[in-house]
Amino acid sequence: MLAETPTGHGRETTFLHVPPCPTPVRLTTAGTGTAAPHPRRISAAHWVEHGEVRLLMDCGAGALHRLAELGLAWQRITHLALTHFHLDHVGEVPAYVFALKYATLPPRVEPLTILGPAGTTELLRRLAAAHGDFLAEPGFPLNVREVAPGNAVALGGGVGLEAHPTPHTPESLAFRVVTPERHLVYSGDTGPGDALGDWARGCDLLLAECSLPEAMAIPTHLTPRSAGALAARAQAKRLVLTHLYPPVEAVDVLGEVGREYRGPAVIANDGDGYEL
Repeated sequence: MLAETPTGHGRETTFLHVPPCPTPVRLTTAGTGTAAPHPRRISAAHWVEHGEVRLLMDCGAGALHRLAELGLAWQRITHLALTHFHLDHVGEVPAYVFALKYATLPPRVEPLTILGPAGTTELLRRLAAAHGDFLAEPGFPLNVREVAPGNAVALGGGVGLEAHPTPHTPESLAFRVVTPERHLVYSGDTGPGDALGDWARGCDLLLAECSLPEAMAIPTHLTPRSAGALAARAQAKRLVLTHLYPPVEAVDVLGEVGREYRGPAVIANDGDGYEL
């Protein structure tokens, strides 16, 4: 069982306590926006905690300061997972590593693992060439691992990360965070299609993009109806919608979702917390 508690900015994320699994999985939707500037939504950033694992999925503009604002332990991140290379998903990676090197007291010694699709190593090499050697040699171990679809990556403490390709950019991935008791899927950016829903089948929570209204539908993003169709195909126990461009907020998002998906659905805001 899981529940969400919206929280306002300037306060720590809080969680509604319901009968959880022995070690709960906690998701904070720190950034629920897109490349479009928004007064209340920063670019994509989603924080997952389970035991000693502190995983940030995507790191778009504003992520670092939003994590601090929400009282999340940004200094103690263990893993950063990137779904693809658009700036609203990777734009704050250099700033994050810079802060870990120069703004963490005592100085960080724990390793950071950066996970991503094919091309992540080259992306970081180019970012280091542009921003400075700190991104390649931050003073603590920096491990970069490219995740191939179909392969599971052990994050520690019984937590695994799996990936599946999505129809967005050539490298785009969805992620599945798996623990012994729970199963969380993050769509990343994706267009509609059955394959992702089949792969996500039975997830406890589906964190799905919901970019555009039906009138602006394109093959590389979801609308509320196609997000609902994805959740229905996946037989998701709960649907949480993220990555909303301003035009989609002008329509009846949950009403459109409900035409395809009969389960519980919510529109995420920056700072909302979910406990699985």
